[in-house]
Amino acid sequence: MARPNGGDLLVALLRDHGVTRAFGVVSVHNLPLVEALDAAGMFVPVRHEAAAVNAADGYARASGGLGVAVTSTGTGAGNAAGALIEALAAGSRVLHVTGQIDSEYLGQGRGVIHETPDQAGMLRAVSAHAATIRTPAAAGPALRDAAARALTPPQGPVSVEWPIDLQYAAQAGAPATPVPPGRPAAPDPAALDAAAELVRSARRPLVWAGGGARAAGPQLRELVERLGAPLLTSNAGRGAVPETHELVVGNYGTAPSARELVIDADLLIGIGSHFRSNETAQFSLLLPARSVQIDVDPRAIGRSYPATAGVVGDAAEVLTGLLDRTGDHTAEPGWADRARETRAAVRAAHRAAVAPYDVVCDAVRERLPARSVIARDVTVPSSTWGNRLLPVLDPATNVFPLGGGIGQGLAMGLGAAEARPDVPTLVMAGDGGLSVHLGEIATLAQQRPWLVLVVFNDGGYGVLRSMQEATGSRRAGVDLYTPDFGTLARSVGLEHRLVTDAPAFDEALAKALAEHAPSIVEVDLTAIGPMAVPFVPPVHVPDGGDDR
Repeated sequence: MARPNGGDLLVALLRDHGVTRAFGVVSVHNLPLVEALDAAGMFVPVRHEAAAVNAADGYARASGGLGVAVTSTGTGAGNAAGALIEALAAGSRVLHVTGQIDSEYLGQGRGVIHETPDQAGMLRAVSAHAATIRTPAAAGPALRDAAARALTPPQGPVSVEWPIDLQYAAQAGAPATPVPPGRPAAPDPAALDAAAELVRSARRPLVWAGGGARAAGPQLRELVERLGAPLLTSNAGRGAVPETHELVVGNYGTAPSARELVIDADLLIGIGSHFRSNETAQFSLLLPARSVQIDVDPRAIGRSYPATAGVVGDAAEVLTGLLDRTGDHTAEPGWADRARETRAAVRAAHRAAVAPYDVVCDAVRERLPARSVIARDVTVPSSTWGNRLLPVLDPATNVFPLGGGIGQGLAMGLGAAEARPDVPTLVMAGDGGLSVHLGEIATLAQQRPWLVLVVFNDGGYGVLRSMQEATGSRRAGVDLYTPDFGTLARSVGLEHRLVTDAPAFDEALAKALAEHAPSIVEVDLTAIGPMAVPFVPPVHVPDGGDDR
């Protein structure tokens, strides 16, 4: 029997962390890893290294655990960089293991196949942490440390480069001891006292939850209900409290009626939100003068907006301390009613604006179980009703490119589907974004997860086209030749349904879901027509000014 090598180490690591799938592209510089993962029934062969990291990212978000991607060195590692940037922006728990040339040639620039100058430096730039395995004995501890770092708040992707000779090297002795993830320090009692005093004195408190609140749902809900406070969220914070809750206004901070609510609030309690530009109208949203900001990352406190009191720590632990210190407290009469009224107003206005596609939104929510992941690429339907109007009931089902990069949705959905095989996954993509990684349709056909790919086809990059039209710019680069998706689907053995009328979407989706297999539903946006109110991306366009 062959002695264990590096691939066996990686399989053992995945098993210890409850990981069932690793996503990657096979190469001469990662063969031992892929062979071991495949023998263990864990390897998912995607078609591009960026998709490997995106799929690992989606797996991590949907499972709540670690996502694993395996790539080659040089160009392969470079291909993964963009997806690592997304995982870094989202704080995703991704372990990226990439090959490297033979250790004896490292750093010599002798032109070894796949060699790239300072690959480690590139990985450090796009990862929360990066490491290089230098000896056979260091491999196990390095992998264990990397997994622990990826799981330690503030979380993010960790890359490990592994020379090919050291992957093949025999591994003797006991497996490396698991390394537990780090825990944030306990919140400072004095900071909690200061925050509690602000909360106790507030009469019109407003809560804003970001991605850092996703694991603090019960505490967040108790805070909102005890205070009678409206809950706004960032896109990443959606579902921490189910969006069917009467006090959840949602991802509508810049909607007109929500702006009025923000102006009238006398305290903002921000939890795990960095108040990003898209959610604050390029930081122009006027937030209350008094604020409490809670974040696991001390660098986030006061970075985008001033904070009267900042508390550093795990959101659930901080909120528990805050609840213990505030006791029974309610807002002034009528404030909770304002939350309910604003919730209804923003949704009614939004439904009218996105018509006739409001019925498509309804069908998605009504047909999918609460545990189903809805992975959304950057496309007009996602950026309009998908990111706001579509109710999110579980934060782990809210999968989307936080960094705004196009073309990542299908791979993220593939990873999520592997993490939750018992329920269907839905991917919302545009024809332009899907073309970025069109090869992953072959992965979809090969792996055959229970996934419905909904392609909203408008013949190009609809988000940027809308932006150019809104600013009076010349249309450039946004109109694309797209494939016949019906022919494409048939070529890989997938079912395809074409929707040319919005009310017909419900039946098409129901039939697709009933197959318990991968399929494509194409929505012809040109045939259905535009939304009632044209979409303008919430992106700042600089004024060129007077150049005289």
